Amino acid sequence: VQLQASGGGLVQAGGSLRLSCAASGSISSIYAMSWFRQAPGKQRELVARISRGGTTNYADSVEGRFTISRDSAKNMLYLQMDSLKPEDTAVYYCYYVTLIATYSGQGTQVTVSS
Repeated sequence: VQLQASGGGLVQAGGSLRLSCAASGSISSIYAMSWFRQAPGKQRELVARISRGGTTNYADSVEGRFTISRDSAKNMLYLQMDSLKPEDTAVYYCYYVTLIATYSGQGTQVTVSS
């Protein structure tokens, strides 16, 4: 099973994008879903995470601007990104974590122009 992130693109600073993540097959017993990002020359970093119980966590750099959400019935994950900044430019990846495996796949490019 692979994950496919979508919804990226080119946006001006201050704009918004909504990312989506879908699985190519069925994944059961997901206990956490996350968004990571990787900018050129930098390490991949956690952006936001949502637990099975709905608890959310955000990187300090996106707190108050990004919102993570999910549709558990469809195993879909979303990231609403508002007030985008040039430093948010990166490839964004989604991860689903179960007790026995971690799933990911191709990311989606987000480019924020100043």
